[in-house]
Amino acid sequence: MKKLLLFLLFICQCSFAQDAFHIKSFQFERTKESVIPIFRLGESIEFSFDDLLGTEIDYSYRLTHYSHDWKPSNLKRTEYIQGNEWVRLRNLKNSFNTLQMYTHYSERLPNSYQRILISGNYMLEIVNADEEVILKRKLIVYEELVSVGLEAKRMRNLEQATQKQNLYITIDLGSSLLQNPNQYMHMVLMQNGQFFNVINDVKPQFNLGNQIKYQYDNETSFYAGNEFLFFDNSDIRFTSNTVAKVEANELYQSFLFPDQPRAKLGYTFFQDLNGAFYPSIRYRSDEVKSTEADYAWVYFSLDTPPQKDPIYVGGMFNNYHFTDEFKMEFNKETNRYELATLIKQGFTNYNYYVKKEGEISFADSLDGNFVETENIYHALVYYRAPIDRYDRIIGMGSVQAINVTN
Repeated sequence: MKKLLLFLLFICQCSFAQDAFHIKSFQFERTKESVIPIFRLGESIEFSFDDLLGTEIDYSYRLTHYSHDWKPSNLKRTEYIQGNEWVRLRNLKNSFNTLQMYTHYSERLPNSYQRILISGNYMLEIVNADEEVILKRKLIVYEELVSVGLEAKRMRNLEQATQKQNLYITIDLGSSLLQNPNQYMHMVLMQNGQFFNVINDVKPQFNLGNQIKYQYDNETSFYAGNEFLFFDNSDIRFTSNTVAKVEANELYQSFLFPDQPRAKLGYTFFQDLNGAFYPSIRYRSDEVKSTEADYAWVYFSLDTPPQKDPIYVGGMFNNYHFTDEFKMEFNKETNRYELATLIKQGFTNYNYYVKKEGEISFADSLDGNFVETENIYHALVYYRAPIDRYDRIIGMGSVQAINVTN
């Protein structure tokens, strides 16, 4: 109880994120690994999270259908969901042999209570017994009516050729009979599964037979960023090449080696997970990580002088929530930006982000933008004819930007 009270006291000093403060480690999963929430219609969808209160609270979830620009659709729930509106989460287990107690919840769709009927954007909401929303997550369900080809290219604009990656898209309609697809299609482009920097509503550039082509330069380009940083505390009691010091008090404390801005250091390749995180315990099977992996206070530090714009730590581990909970503070004694936050042990990707005028500024990235950076991109094709009542996703394409060509 003492460690829980200490945790609550610390959180009360922060602004609440979108998730309730005691909810951690949400992830969509496939074969026990964290994935970007893009699923084919009919495919199994798994999700899980931890409740640090550890008291086996009753939670329920529901799914709501949205338009391509994330506005609630006009459909009745029975038109896109077969089964119950609210489904109680029945798969829960308490943590075992951990300093931080928690209850682990998990669910898989379709299940005996609910099945998704149509493609599109969905919002997953989880509520408690008082119908308070404790967590929201976006997910995407697509069909394969058209083929979507995606290529990662260099910019033709020489001023940004070393900083950005551009996408060429080809939609092959095949035998699909779509009414005026050039007018009624909406293209959405995503980088590393991030929802905060998507490119929306790029218009087709030209047609070639049964193919629709997008071969723009600026309109379909992303700042390339840099490879994600990472730390590995899957063996939570010991140091590593990323964890400089470990202390065990009420909870474990993992002090990471200080990072430096990489913008002026040039590009260096190392394998990352494009922002993902994998809770794990070294030398133990994946079957036990959900309840036997412990939590640690992870101490980030960035060795840079004071900046005029705020700096945040982000990744899939916190759903890229750029809120006060993940905002770094400058420590005059160490001359560094610092942040302590609670993260489940394992392998975690993260990056530092600068927020300028309320928006994340990729042009001002502290770690620079390098065309050599390995990113994963998705192209989602939404279609809504005049007689349709919702935006369906008729195709999805993806590409890993490796050895980007001209």
